[in-house]
Amino acid sequence: MRDQISDLLEDIARHSAPGAGVTRLPFTAEHQAALVTIRHWMETAGLEVRLDAAGTLIGRREGPPGAPVLLFGSHQDSVRNGGRFDGIMGVLLPILALQDLQHEELPFAVEVLAFADEEGVRFPTALVGPRALAGRLDPDCLDLQDRDGVTIREAMTGFGLKPQDISGLDRRNSAIIGYVETHIEQGPVLQDRGHPIGLVTSIAGIERHQVTLQGQSGHAGTVPMHLRRDALAGAAEMIVAVEGFAASAGDVIATTGRISVTPNMVNVIPGDISMSLEIRSADDDARRQAATTIMTTFKAIAAKRDLSLSAERTYAQPAQPCDVTLKERLASAAEVISGDVPMLPSGATHDASAMAELCPMAMLFVRCRDGVSHQPDEFAAEADMQVARRTLSRLIRDLAADHHRH
Repeated sequence: MRDQISDLLEDIARHSAPGAGVTRLPFTAEHQAALVTIRHWMETAGLEVRLDAAGTLIGRREGPPGAPVLLFGSHQDSVRNGGRFDGIMGVLLPILALQDLQHEELPFAVEVLAFADEEGVRFPTALVGPRALAGRLDPDCLDLQDRDGVTIREAMTGFGLKPQDISGLDRRNSAIIGYVETHIEQGPVLQDRGHPIGLVTSIAGIERHQVTLQGQSGHAGTVPMHLRRDALAGAAEMIVAVEGFAASAGDVIATTGRISVTPNMVNVIPGDISMSLEIRSADDDARRQAATTIMTTFKAIAAKRDLSLSAERTYAQPAQPCDVTLKERLASAAEVISGDVPMLPSGATHDASAMAELCPMAMLFVRCRDGVSHQPDEFAAEADMQVARRTLSRLIRDLAADHHRH
């Protein structure tokens, strides 16, 4: 296999739907083509390859009989018009790390997991693969549909899978050392600190709210300003308040990313608004308190402007701290390769957040240019990815040495 990580990622990026960047959704022809390439990577590294019932491609290096397994992985899918690194880099790097160790004996098995769907773009759910391994998958989610009315179950069956066998993927009673995921940072912190890699402390918890405001539509030329009940003006004040609160809170990120205006005409006062509110934090208490504070502010703004307000929490996911011991072993390996390594939380969700329900979890971040992600110009430097590759190889060696000592 070619040693240039960038070349290998450029090669698999060809497996994309038409358009800018990479669009590779789960259980599609592009996914099928990507699996052929990933299978080749795995087999070249000496791994035995199989596809499980949830569509996770697994490359395994066998260990001694009865030995535990060390898991690595990430996802093959992308957002629409995404980049060449998000997800798939975290599949390739541990494969290359194992290729580097191909002639060294290990006292445990190692598996690399290429999950089918982390982004949740095609279907209104995600993380089916890791949730199945963790015994946390709600089977009803397989009836969720994409925008063409195809259910996850139907898409899997058409892909050659047997979704009825997913319940048998539960690995909670197996001996697992831990799960390590490598991913581009998707933010600018490592670039700002001038370091190629970083250690994740925890994956942020997330909650989402759907907020609606009702005022009074009217002619934009005839209703005086002091008599208006402008729902969009109220929403604008709320959005600015959210930004100000999160900027001063320190440990919370809050975003209004979607808004719908009715009647949405140039000469009519907006009467109705529907908008999203998303709050993220590595501290669940801070996240919940932020939601309470923001909603109190929203109520005050609505009352001042004589607007009707309703809000519903539509999603909640707790924060997942990285395992202390596994994180320390990963930090030690990283320090050998590249010196003192920054520690930072992950504001984005990853397959690791679901795998943490199964076993100890740790994450390695790789610097990405200007923090850009989910866009065609997403970029990670070859040298930085090689540092991550060597770090993973070192981690495997160190864990093997620990195993021998005990």
